[in-house]
Amino acid sequence: MAGNLDQEAHIADPESEEDFEDDEEEEEAEDWDDWSAEDGEESSSGLLCLFCDANFSSCSPLFDHCASLHRFDFHRVKEALALDFYGAFKLINYVRSQVAENRCWSCGLVFPSKHDLQDHLHETIDFEKVKPLSFDDRYLKPFLQEDSLLYSFDEDGEGEDDCPVVVDKEELAMELKNLGELSIDGDNLLEKAESSSGSIDGNVLKGAADVSSSDLNTAGSAKDAIVSRADIRAQIGLSNGKHKDERVVSSHKKLAASDVRRVNESYFGAYSSFGIHREMLSDKVRMDAYSQAILGNQSLFNGAVVMDVGCGTGILSLFAAQAGASEVIAVEASEKMAAVATQIAKDNHFWHSPNGSINNKGGVVKVVNGMVEELDKCIQLQPHSVDVLLSEWMGYCLLYETMLSSVLSARDRWLKPGGAILPDTATIFAAGFGRGATSLPFWERVYGFDMSTIGKEIVEDAARNPIVDVMSESDLVTNPVIVQTFDLVTMKPDEVDFTASIELETSSSPTENQATTMCYGVVLWFETGFTSRFCREQPAVLSTSPHTLKTHWAQTILTFREPIAMLPRKADDTDKRSQGAGIEGSPAEKIHLRVSIVRAPEHRSIDISLEAAAICSDGRKVTYPVQIFNLS
Repeated sequence: MAGNLDQEAHIADPESEEDFEDDEEEEEAEDWDDWSAEDGEESSSGLLCLFCDANFSSCSPLFDHCASLHRFDFHRVKEALALDFYGAFKLINYVRSQVAENRCWSCGLVFPSKHDLQDHLHETIDFEKVKPLSFDDRYLKPFLQEDSLLYSFDEDGEGEDDCPVVVDKEELAMELKNLGELSIDGDNLLEKAESSSGSIDGNVLKGAADVSSSDLNTAGSAKDAIVSRADIRAQIGLSNGKHKDERVVSSHKKLAASDVRRVNESYFGAYSSFGIHREMLSDKVRMDAYSQAILGNQSLFNGAVVMDVGCGTGILSLFAAQAGASEVIAVEASEKMAAVATQIAKDNHFWHSPNGSINNKGGVVKVVNGMVEELDKCIQLQPHSVDVLLSEWMGYCLLYETMLSSVLSARDRWLKPGGAILPDTATIFAAGFGRGATSLPFWERVYGFDMSTIGKEIVEDAARNPIVDVMSESDLVTNPVIVQTFDLVTMKPDEVDFTASIELETSSSPTENQATTMCYGVVLWFETGFTSRFCREQPAVLSTSPHTLKTHWAQTILTFREPIAMLPRKADDTDKRSQGAGIEGSPAEKIHLRVSIVRAPEHRSIDISLEAAAICSDGRKVTYPVQIFNLS
């Protein structure tokens, strides 16, 4: 009705309305000299991303791009800081000013290039530290003179408020006029932030104040441009408190339901490929561990109600039925694979018909198509009625695919008190690897020609992107150490995200005239345990270690930006060499690592941060800039 009334009024006197609009536009043009577009019109240049040169026609795809690629969720930040229109206006200008200085808008660290800043961008850990920085009234002045985003961002609201914000642009123009000429100065900004709030962590601001752009741009190497250990700790959200406080808070944010659905459809769709299932069923290490744990512990399964989370072809469900389970609930989110698992159960006479007809061998397998988090929408099942929770949930680096969260959800909802979960433990290991595990040796001499430039470029790229590949145990140059252990019976869902500190020491024993060992990075693998807690008759272990048969999980390889020289300490070694650590002239006795693995903003992906420090036997230490790897 309102649309029709407006149309009639327009037709009644079009000339008077045009005159009114002309006058109004002239008045606005006088008050809005700083703006490049008239009210209600879009800039011809489009909407520029806050962090890169990408342009968008509307705000919604721009903010989706910022959230997925640059870890900046505008709507989440706006909500967390309780920003009104003016606050959000200032936030946009603040972020643009920081990006222009290659400074992280969230933690304040400065980087030598825009590319380095892009690699560093991370989720906001503590909004209270950002609030005083972005609330300065200087950011009411547009940082870009023709920034279409400043008068468009509120149009694509998330739909949470029934009443849109009404902006008095004349009032805002007056405020801008009163601000006068302003400049964005990083050092002054930090000083003001420090003086305006006593709650700001000095370590966070110290990184931006002590490491200037000029210092970083003139640095000769990564070691010269080093950010201090305290700065790196602040960068990944760590404090000096208890271990619980030091854990990196999960970067797994609340995603729009449509985004999660899209990722899930792609994820479960990928598992509709029979090639993937053939690869998993051909994995001898995987199949031997599960068959031993299930068929070797029939006292656990005999007469039990079993739930198989993510059943795929249903192989584990068939094992459970074979071991004597009275009922097996096989949950599979892929519609295609649920149908396949049903047919396989029928073909092997283990399928339980919904109409009550049971095959002659004892039909106990019920295949349910759906996500385990929504299982109560699919079938009628009493909470805490499952005796054994079974799943092969592990992804690359153990936690990729984040299916562990689904298993824990099923545990809390369906498993009986004291019920069994298989596997019941999981452990991530790490070791340093040498030059032989890189592509450098191959490219040094190819049919008599030096192609080492290619090898160097590949290694540089590997320092930004994790590699999933099989590594030979002969390429390990340090002893393996445990990074993190999970007890699936007791762990909490948020403990999927963690930070751990480890030390790597060379695996060779000290000898006279021993050559220096170069460590090129860290390789991660995992083991899952079917321990005697539940598997009393026959415990089992599934290992993806380089020391065992290869598996389809392989190992996850994280390459340092530059190799670290290592040499074991001898009893009479006084280590009076030149300054520095981790270089040929002054090799490190050990490498200290802080490893963080958290769920990434992209659903089912993980982020791995790596902070390394080379430590000599006399205590000299060199800390390297943090590296962040995304496994997706």
